[in-house]
Amino acid sequence: MNEGLLILGDHLPDPHSGERVSQAQRHRQFVELGVRAEELGFESVWLGEHHLCDYILSSPPVVLAAIAMLTRRLRLGTAVTLLGNLDPVRAAEDYATVDALSGGRVEVVAGRGVLKRTYRDFGRDPADSRELYRENIELLLRLWTETDVRWSGRFRAPLDGVTVTPGPVQKPHPPLWIGGGSSSDSVDLAARLGLPLMLPSVLAPPQSFAPMVERYRERFAAAGHPHAEPRVGACSHVHVAVDSEAARRRWQPYHMNYLNWVTGLMVWGGINVDSSGGSARPPSLDFERLLAGPSVCGSPAEVSDRILGMREALGLDLHIAMFDHGGMPEKLVLETLELFAARVLPELARA
Repeated sequence: MNEGLLILGDHLPDPHSGERVSQAQRHRQFVELGVRAEELGFESVWLGEHHLCDYILSSPPVVLAAIAMLTRRLRLGTAVTLLGNLDPVRAAEDYATVDALSGGRVEVVAGRGVLKRTYRDFGRDPADSRELYRENIELLLRLWTETDVRWSGRFRAPLDGVTVTPGPVQKPHPPLWIGGGSSSDSVDLAARLGLPLMLPSVLAPPQSFAPMVERYRERFAAAGHPHAEPRVGACSHVHVAVDSEAARRRWQPYHMNYLNWVTGLMVWGGINVDSSGGSARPPSLDFERLLAGPSVCGSPAEVSDRILGMREALGLDLHIAMFDHGGMPEKLVLETLELFAARVLPELARA
């Protein structure tokens, strides 16, 4: 199982001091965290995408390109690319460009997103999101693997002999993950297209996705993809300290600051159906219940056991961990990353 670093890019004040870094400083932090992740032994970094809110990471290909030029082996992923909102031609160009700059290190997780407002702000009807998402994924794959593409669909102008330049370095195309798994739509799409599946496991206990993971693997095999294997990833909010009591005490103000804000964001933006076709819901706001479910917090041994338990329950190929949320100061984020790298990554590698 590979281990990666997840950065969604919330821009919140520190709940203790009320201070907030500038938007420019926060973007520099994204790049610095990516570089530090490679130095510490993480295998990948994954950047979120949101628009017109206090998730300020709106242009992941630009930030990934900056990280690419300062790293050599780190895989460069998204979590997620809002492919229901983007023009797939431009998305194909942007991520192929990062693939070229990085020497073939890009991975894209395509998601529909959970906010109706994002669709409206981009001039789309949220009711079209499921079909728009499917159409854009299928077109993106063609643009990455074919030249002289001729295509017509429901949601954008036809293409007549289009070739994306630069083409991606990775062949047949950069890894394209389907983001979802709460219900059958995303699972079946990933299986039909022979693509890996990234679970929205920050929203519910990871083990709750086991039936859909089983469905994905069964349908993937039935679809007959001789040159591909089913792959499953999951994500978690994570915090580690020298002992579990200290970790919980230190993390609670930041984690709850973040989740209270997320709940308000979903009310403001309107909850869309998620990329799986199910209802996207904010996580529980009960800290103890979160620790027993999707949130991972504790000593290095406890955090290692939780992540390995997720791997066993879901057969994970990839786990990505998010540390820098809720206004947590950079010094504490780096301290946590370094402890995770020193004490948890070796346990995951040995298992």
